[in-house]
Amino acid sequence: MPPRKRRSYTAEYKVEAAHCVIDTGRTIADVARELGIDAGMLSYWVKDERRRNGAAAGGGEDGGGEPLSAVERAELQALRKRVAEQDKDIQFLKKASAYFAAMQNNRPGSN
Repeated sequence: MPPRKRRSYTAEYKVEAAHCVIDTGRTIADVARELGIDAGMLSYWVKDERRRNGAAAGGGEDGGGEPLSAVERAELQALRKRVAEQDKDIQFLKKASAYFAAMQNNRPGSN
């Protein structure tokens, strides 16, 4: 029996699925069955979304209490990922710069 291929879901899909539970008051099991996904996975998404909504409703730097829309949340997640990747790039470039500076200083006639 070949291994099952693992399905992946976009951040926007996860948020929308979680809001099917949060906004309608339906059970996680009902929504999961309707969407054809695992109830445990949907439960995790709902918990995560409620945590994000709580943080967003608490106000941020702008002081607003408006929760982020699904598109804004997806964009925020993408931007955070991009910043993390750029931080890794910066660390690599710092190390490479230090390496090449040390190599330059060790060359004959560089004194």
